[in-house]
Amino acid sequence: MNLWFEAALLDAGWTKAVRFAIADGRIAHIESGVAPTPEDERHALGLPGVPNVHSHAFQRAMAGLTESAGPGADSFWAWRNLVYRFVERLIPEDLEAIGAFVFAEMLEAGFTRVGEFHYLHHDRDGTPYGDLGELAARVAAAAQQSGIGLTLLPVFYAHSNFGGLPPSAAQRRFVNDIDRFARLLEASRSAVQTLDAARVGVAPHSLRAVTAAQLTALVALAPQAPLHMHIAEQLKEVNDCIAWCGRRPVDWLLDHQPVDARWCLVHATHVNPEETHRLAASAAVAGLCPITEANLGDGIFPALEYLEAGGAFGVGSDSNVLVSAAEELRVLEYTQRLIHRRRNVLSGGAELSTGRRLFEGAVAGGMQALGCDWRGLCVGADADIVSLNLAHDVLQCRHDDALLDSWIFAGRDRIVDCVWRYGRKMVSGGQHIHRDAISTRYRCALQRLLA
Repeated sequence: MNLWFEAALLDAGWTKAVRFAIADGRIAHIESGVAPTPEDERHALGLPGVPNVHSHAFQRAMAGLTESAGPGADSFWAWRNLVYRFVERLIPEDLEAIGAFVFAEMLEAGFTRVGEFHYLHHDRDGTPYGDLGELAARVAAAAQQSGIGLTLLPVFYAHSNFGGLPPSAAQRRFVNDIDRFARLLEASRSAVQTLDAARVGVAPHSLRAVTAAQLTALVALAPQAPLHMHIAEQLKEVNDCIAWCGRRPVDWLLDHQPVDARWCLVHATHVNPEETHRLAASAAVAGLCPITEANLGDGIFPALEYLEAGGAFGVGSDSNVLVSAAEELRVLEYTQRLIHRRRNVLSGGAELSTGRRLFEGAVAGGMQALGCDWRGLCVGADADIVSLNLAHDVLQCRHDDALLDSWIFAGRDRIVDCVWRYGRKMVSGGQHIHRDAISTRYRCALQRLLA
């Protein structure tokens, strides 16, 4: 199959008249400056798909249901209690239906691979399923139905807070010991075997949910796999960590684990200047989720200082309260403008495009975090390609970087036109090819869950 674009964003930059030859799901050959042939499928603009480094798919079903203030000061911790109550109702079929729906939304939004931070493992009373990988297989089935690329990140969760405190009853569906988690990890690998180019990593939930010894054991379980961990998302977490060991979370982690390019530290919202520079120097990826971080009142990551120090980053939709690759990048930049009280904070320098820097940074860092050895549209990469609708009013009379800037900062719906994942067109005319069937199953799940 050949795809021909009037222009495409390649590693070398904007390139005119580009043909991608696709074979076995990958980009086999790239030509530029060539005329289209009758066999080519023709489009206007080709971009690499954006990786979504951090998702809790099931939380999409809660979107809009947690926006009434509770008694006292509302907070992340009050929101978490609502999540726990919702989790108690989920059955495997619900997880699959919700997952397929949000994964289809991700593809429509320009995300082509997702890191699913999967911590719901057991039955509603906390009893392990006969197949430890039952719910991992449901995530894999959702990825299969939607066509999205999957990096499955089974989560290890054992404690309720620093110092190995026992888990609460509300956490019973998450909890494993190391031996059972090792079996779960193997079951997760089996669950994704039929998916194209799937990967499996390991995700210690957070420093508060594991002991130091357990963390060391988890790192050893998968020496070549991606490692993802929530860290320093909330000030309470930072203060609890200091009370436990006298150190801040990122500072402690960098001193006690071999943090390198296969790590993704999710949020890292509350880092001081020393931690910011140490994290940047580690080659790990900061997994930023600007929409969720704003929705939960987490705080604002010091992105300017981190990028100036050479740090890598990716973006994720986390709670999936809103699914939009462009808006994650927009909110990332806008929060920096509010802090620094100036414009184009993350552009990287005078006359440079903010949208281009954010987009390429999120693609490169996201691919690294999800265990992929390519960083964009190149020979040998998965054929994960996004085209934009240049007939959209917002993109009129724009070219090159101005197209990215307009999509990210001036666009809303229906700007993503087509999406190919592993060489298969999964979105056409802005809509997922299986949208009706996936939406029907999703609505049935919500009627059961929320009736």
